[in-house]
Amino acid sequence: MTQGTARVVPRLTSQEYLEWEVQQPLRYEYFNGEVFAMAGGTLPHADIALNLASLLREPLRGRCKVRNSDAKVGITDEGPFTYPDLSISCDDRDRSARQFMRYPCVIIEVLSPSTEAYDSPSETLRERGGKFALYRRLPTLQEYVLVSSETKTVEIFRQNDVGEWRFIPYSEGDTIELVSLGITLSLNAIYEDVVLELEDEGGEASL
Repeated sequence: MTQGTARVVPRLTSQEYLEWEVQQPLRYEYFNGEVFAMAGGTLPHADIALNLASLLREPLRGRCKVRNSDAKVGITDEGPFTYPDLSISCDDRDRSARQFMRYPCVIIEVLSPSTEAYDSPSETLRERGGKFALYRRLPTLQEYVLVSSETKTVEIFRQNDVGEWRFIPYSEGDTIELVSLGITLSLNAIYEDVVLELEDEGGEASL
C-alpha cells in the first residue's frame, strides 16, 4: 500500500490506536504514538499484489496463512503497526490472531515511487526509518521481498543461519525461491497481465 500523511489527532497509546482505528473508514499505520493513513496504490500495484496472493495461497494452503494488505503486522504487541502488501505466517499463534500478526516468516512489499525509500533498505530513508529496519526486529522473519511496480524486478533480503541478511536480485525470466516457505515462483507469473507504465504505448502513463 501507499502510505499517506500523518493525521492530526492526539498522540495515542497502542491500545487507544487499536480501539480508534476500527472505527475509521481508512486504515492507519502506527508509529510512536502517531497514525498515518494508508492511501490507495496504482492499478499495476494492485494487479501484482493479487497475482502474488494467488500464486502463494494454493501451495501454502493448510500450513501457512497468506494475508493481504488488510492485515496489520505488529512489530511488538505495543507497536509499531504496519500494513504490508502481503504477509505470510506459518505460526499457529498468527492463525488464530484477531487484531494483528506478530510472527510472519515472509513479508512482501510492492514498491511504488512514493514508497520506495520507505519500504526498501536504502540509505535514504524517511525520518521514521525504513520498514525493513522495523521488520528486522521480528524474530520469525526470514525473507523480505520487494517487488517493483515499474519494472519486472524482484529483490529478496534473506536471513542466513548466523542472522546476516543476504541480498538476492531477480529479473525477467528468473525463478524466485522463497526458502523459508519451500516454494518457487516464476517472476513472469508475478507480472502476468500487468501493464507497467514503461510498457504503455507512446510512453505515457495509463489513467
